Amino acid sequence: MTQSELIRQIKAKRSFLCVGLDTDLEKIPKFLLDTEDPLFEFNKQIIDATRQYCVAYKPNTAFFEAYGEKGWRSLQRTVEYIGKEHFIIADAKRGDIGNTSERYAKAFFEQMPCDAITIAPYMGSDSVKPFLNFEGKWAIILALTSNPGAEDFEMQNIGGKMLFEKVLETSKNWGSAENTMYVVGATRPELFQAVRKIVPNHFLLVPGVGAQGGSLADVCKYGLNSNIGLLINASRSIIYASAGQDFAEKATEEAKKMAEEMQQYV
Repeated sequence: MTQSELIRQIKAKRSFLCVGLDTDLEKIPKFLLDTEDPLFEFNKQIIDATRQYCVAYKPNTAFFEAYGEKGWRSLQRTVEYIGKEHFIIADAKRGDIGNTSERYAKAFFEQMPCDAITIAPYMGSDSVKPFLNFEGKWAIILALTSNPGAEDFEMQNIGGKMLFEKVLETSKNWGSAENTMYVVGATRPELFQAVRKIVPNHFLLVPGVGAQGGSLADVCKYGLNSNIGLLINASRSIIYASAGQDFAEKATEEAKKMAEEMQQYV
């Protein structure tokens, strides 16, 4: 999906919601465990319940990889079921170099196929550029994450700038705003101003709104650009809104609530 296509989706739905599929067999409703493919069955019902309110889905690949071949098949089925009208992010956080990155790109862009993949940039341009050779596909680079451990490296002052700022400044020219996004956590909304000074036109994938306590209003105050420029990810607050028979209905309610709050910004 191209940048212009993504923007059209956002404007048509008046939503920039991304639903994270962190599908944990220990958390999904117990009655689904008796189905042939519990991971896919849960995802299918969540997708049906939320697709009209979101523009993107983000399967967390670890929750599928943990089950080997069967889990990969569940992931494949999930991606195929989402279809082409939603932006699909493989939350895989790959970070290797050269031919290895190229093979990761082929796996998630050709075999799945997803629109984007999350990437750790610690090894530099070698770990990102191979993903940028695929037309219509995106690299989503970790910049300022929402976890407490972000303090360990990302927010360290190096030569008068925080490390995440150096990551943004260095990587913004590896690709463009049409094939590169950044992960910026919602739990530090005041730092979105610093982010936008460096990458004013790039999309930002924003985890941390919802269960982690981030504020949509604060993120939008500091992070919006002329094309919205945000994909707000919500996982647990939507997909685990209920552990009962009504889990899909509750997911609909939560997704609708977030999408309605977004309407004022689109």
